[in-house]
Amino acid sequence: MSRHTLSVLVENKPGVLTRVAGLFARRSFNIHSLAVGPTEHPEISRITVVVDVDELPLEQVTKQLNKLINVIKIVELEAESSVQRELLLVKVRAEVSVRSHVLEVVQLFRAHVVDVVPDAVTIEATGSPGKLDALLAALEPFGIREIVQSGTVAIGRGSRSITDRALERVSRSA
Repeated sequence: MSRHTLSVLVENKPGVLTRVAGLFARRSFNIHSLAVGPTEHPEISRITVVVDVDELPLEQVTKQLNKLINVIKIVELEAESSVQRELLLVKVRAEVSVRSHVLEVVQLFRAHVVDVVPDAVTIEATGSPGKLDALLAALEPFGIREIVQSGTVAIGRGSRSITDRALERVSRSA
């Protein structure tokens, strides 16, 4: 199995996310990451799904997704031709004796301290999954107390937008 990132443009209507996620669940695919949010057009939302699956079953799911009424467009985003990021908040043990070492790691990874208490710091970092994994590995010796991580968000490289034609389709169906 290999990891695939799908960018799914959908009409911004109630229940669409449930139908999209349900399609993956019915096929017994484990969704590694799921993020949804508005686009530059208020009537269109983008769902970014990262899933571990072989090519042929992915093609079948893509065809089934295209049959859903509120799905406008599906694009598979290859790592080389897209920008993919995640957000990480991590709370790390940082007593006064080791705090300077924790802050060095934060600077090295271009992360930010967003909260400080006497025995811990909360760090915010954005980046590729590999960068965030490396940050967590560097912070592990200090003692990680809590982690919250977003799903992947991704966009194709270059000047082309996948929402241009999608907006035309939504306008015609309205």
